[in-house]
Amino acid sequence: MKIFFRYWLAPVLWAGIVLTASSDAFSAQHTRGVLQALAKAFFLNISPAALERIHVAIRKSAHLTEYAILAGLFFRAFRAGRWPGWQLTWARRGFSLSLVVAALDEFHQGFVPSRGSSPWDVLLDSVGAALMLLLIRAAARRSGQQRGDLNELLSPGG
Repeated sequence: MKIFFRYWLAPVLWAGIVLTASSDAFSAQHTRGVLQALAKAFFLNISPAALERIHVAIRKSAHLTEYAILAGLFFRAFRAGRWPGWQLTWARRGFSLSLVVAALDEFHQGFVPSRGSSPWDVLLDSVGAALMLLLIRAAARRSGQQRGDLNELLSPGG
């Protein structure tokens, strides 16, 4: 139980937050209103078209960021303090669970009237997860804590 609280509680809670964000409260209609209110509060004179581009950029950046964080937390949970650094097995598992959450998130959004479901968002989520895992790999490699090499990463059975 101690291992769960130390390593698994954070990714489980973060996955819950991510899945909660697929509700009506975080639909484009609602977040657009928040952005418009912020622009008005700061006396920004932004055209509706520019505001919409900013809105889309923020929403898509949120996809990348939330799944990057999720993949990092899953990676840490699979590592569970056994060895500092990076292993392909931990990265694959972290990526896979992040992808499962992304697919469930989009599936759920398909049933929320104010939301839409898109496989492109799952792809964007997986890019965020992969980027985080590559950053962890680069940091481990830089510090000399990497286990496994690029051949292991690229091999089909690796």
